[in-house]
Order: sequence, then structure tokens, then C-alpha cells
Amino acid sequence: MDRLLASLRAAAEPTRLRLLALAARGAFCVMEFTEILGQSQPRLSRHLKLLCECGLLDRVREGANVWFALPATADGDLARDLVLRLPEDDPVLAADRRQAARVLAERARVASESFRKTGMDWDEMRALDLPARAVEEALVQLVPDQSGGKLLDIGTGTGRVLELLAHHISQGVGVDASKAMLALARSRLARADLSHCSVRLADMYRLPLAERSFDIAVLQMVLHYAEDPEGVLAEAARVLRPGGRLLVVDLAHHERTDLLDRLAHRWPGFDDVAMNALLSGAGFAPSEAMDIPGPLAVRIWHASRLADMPTAQPRQLAI
Repeated sequence: MDRLLASLRAAAEPTRLRLLALAARGAFCVMEFTEILGQSQPRLSRHLKLLCECGLLDRVREGANVWFALPATADGDLARDLVLRLPEDDPVLAADRRQAARVLAERARVASESFRKTGMDWDEMRALDLPARAVEEALVQLVPDQSGGKLLDIGTGTGRVLELLAHHISQGVGVDASKAMLALARSRLARADLSHCSVRLADMYRLPLAERSFDIAVLQMVLHYAEDPEGVLAEAARVLRPGGRLLVVDLAHHERTDLLDRLAHRWPGFDDVAMNALLSGAGFAPSEAMDIPGPLAVRIWHASRLADMPTAQPRQLAI
């Protein structure tokens, strides 16, 4: 009762309700909150500290920035319930939403500009003219409605997988090592119906996540960049519960050696023998793969995490 009363008292203030309403649309940093609400940083920092202390907001540090979002906990559910009770036509909240849209558009523009300046294309599906729609349709088929299911998108990029599968899961977390990518992902996910999805900066070899905490993990167009694919899959197995499912979307083995230099691919795709060996070695039971034809063929491998994890053995990747 004491914790509930503390949360209700924390929320019972106009600025803090406005902060919760914004956080229900996605993660924001303090500077963005100051721009949207037109209040000083010290003032907003005090409000944010109070909301974090009672559990209504999550605080995640990412380099020089700190991001605030609704947590995927009972406290977060309380915050969402409170936000749902706010009048949609309230003029103050409507003005906040309009200003937030401008802030998010600028965030996406800055992130896209950083890719343009470095000559990189943030959408590899588009850059390689891959069958993106067919891949997405296959992913939706492989992730039916998961009541209470938690999904981890490793190498989330722009957050498209989270957006695509958001209504099939109870919680989604995306991790990526690129701050520019995460800026694009946060802009994509800044919608009220996607507030149960979040992204964070993380190394795919050392995920800052608890063991056995997810039901599904996705690796889309990630492994061909990995110096150590075995290490990536071992981390995915660690954070999946026994029986949890792994979906690996990647290029089938190909002869396009130019991609190794031009796009910094570490591996020229994978064949089924190599991928199944990797999956088995990491503690998964592979199922039959799905082929998505295109200029470069894409394969979707799916596997279940075994209850008993094998002892990792050094192996040579054969492709």
C-alpha cells in the first residue's frame, strides 16, 4: 500500500503527468523534455528523479545521455493506466504531442544525416534490394500471438522488427551498438501503441540482460557482420528461457565477395550445414529453415533453446 500511495502522490502533479504522458509514447532524454515542455532542466530533473524513485519511470544511461521511459513492470502498468485516464483533447497535452512530433522528426533527421555524411545506408534490406516485404510476412507467420511473450531484437537497427511484431508480444526490447541507429529506432517507436517496446545501447556479445528472461529472440541481418557468430548465439541462448525460440534472418551463402569490402560483411552468408552447426553448438535445436528468394537469397532459421546448455567448445566456422 505504501508503494502504491507513493506512486500516486508522485504522479499527482501537472508536470509529472505530462512527463508520463510523453513517456507513454517512447523514450526521451532530459534535453528533449525541456524542449517539449518549455521548462528548465533542473526543474524537470527533480520531477524525473521523483518518478524514477517510485518506479513510474525507468532511467537508462547511454553515453552522455540518460533516457526515460515507462518500465515493463507493474509500476509501468500503473503509469499507463493513469495516462489512459487523461483526456485526449486536453489542450496542454495536445500541444505537448505536437512539440514531441517536431522533436522526434529532428532526432530522426540528425541520425539520418550522420549516416549520409559517412556514406552508409542504414537500411541494408534496401541497399541490397532484398525481399523485405516477404521477410516481414514470414516473421509475422513465425511469431503468432504470444500472450505474455517477451521478445529481444538483437542488432535492432531502426527498430523495424519491434514495430512489426509489437502487437504479437507483451514486451519488446531492442539492443544495438550504434547510437545513430538507436536514435532512428526511438523515433520509430515513439507511439502510444508501442510503449511496451524499448531500445538500449548494448554489445551483442555481452547483453546487459538477465538469464532466461525472454521468450523469443531475433537476429535479423546481424550474423554476417559478427566476428564471432558463436558468441552472439551463445548470448542469445543465455537470455532465452528453456524452450524459447530464436529466429535468425540472414543471407544464404553467396559468391558476392564485393560485399565483404563494400559493406564490411564478415561472412558471405551461411548455408544450412554451417548455421545448424552454430545453432546446435550454442544450445539450440534447429528446425527446418525457410527460403526467401531474391537477388540475394535470404534464409530464416528458427530453433528452440534446449533446457540443458552444452559446454562451449572451440570450433572452426565452415561456410
